[in-house]
Amino acid sequence: MPIRQRYPRLPKAVEYAHIGWDLLILAAVIINLSLLLFDSLFLIGPINQAIAAITPGFHRFYDTAIHSRFIAIDLVFVSFFIADVLLGWAVAIAERRYHRWFFYPFVHWYDVLGCIPLSGFRWLRVLRVISLLHRLHRLRLIDVTRWSVYRFFAKYYDILLEELSDRIALRLLGNAQEQIMSSDSLTERVIERVIMPRKTQLIHEIAERLEETAGRTYQQNRTAIMIAIDDLVSRTLRESPEIQRLHRLPMGKTASSAMQASISSVAQRLVDEMAQGMHSPAFRQLVERTADTSFDSWLTVDDTSAKVTEQVLYDVLDMLKEQVRHQGWKDRYD
Repeated sequence: MPIRQRYPRLPKAVEYAHIGWDLLILAAVIINLSLLLFDSLFLIGPINQAIAAITPGFHRFYDTAIHSRFIAIDLVFVSFFIADVLLGWAVAIAERRYHRWFFYPFVHWYDVLGCIPLSGFRWLRVLRVISLLHRLHRLRLIDVTRWSVYRFFAKYYDILLEELSDRIALRLLGNAQEQIMSSDSLTERVIERVIMPRKTQLIHEIAERLEETAGRTYQQNRTAIMIAIDDLVSRTLRESPEIQRLHRLPMGKTASSAMQASISSVAQRLVDEMAQGMHSPAFRQLVERTADTSFDSWLTVDDTSAKVTEQVLYDVLDMLKEQVRHQGWKDRYD
């Protein structure tokens, strides 16, 4: 049975019927809860005596007309609520609101239990008020987020939830730190279970990152590199004794300048060819073979490296604990 939303596809008349019935149930629940509260207070001796002293006529009326027949009056409300549950169940089946036809009493368990005329279950009818308010809010007939009562409870619910989650997170992080410091083979187990099964992917990733980084760096600094090569060739030739002797010969400076330009051009072209070769499959295979050859030596573990790894993990968890300890709700509700 397909699931669909209740309100968007219903005709307007059906929507208004739902809203009217919801408002009627809301009024009945409020009246019933008010009677339950007042009758509970009426049973308290000092309050009963105070009502009798202040308004003796109302006290006699309530005692004879309502309090003495309170169970019968409550059963009238219960019958009304049972009819609401049965009608709501039938409507839910007709509207295909849930995946199975028998889901309704489980979803609306508070409605079902609230129909039991016992003191412990009667107060579950408060949840009916909350459910009906949520339904009206969903229909945008009311906006409970603007109510001061809602904001008050939402604020302290948010604070309570954050404090509880922070305490749990701190406990888990503390347990993890204890496990790290008490374990003698953590680094070896990390290498064996985490790194080694992904050795091929890591080597491939290293090669790709090196190729991408080197190529991007060269393109961004190509002009400066070419100028540096030209300056290096020029300075080397100027400081060379052979070139200095060549300057003494006729046309020596001209030959020296031509040699400098030729060597500089060859060096610049060589660097260009090397940069372009970084994007070739042969260069990537060379890097991967080099990384593969030295990968095991990189992962060699001794007492010093194991302690360093454990301390790094411990400090990272400690930093997370400091972040968790920060009470963010103070910033939100400052």
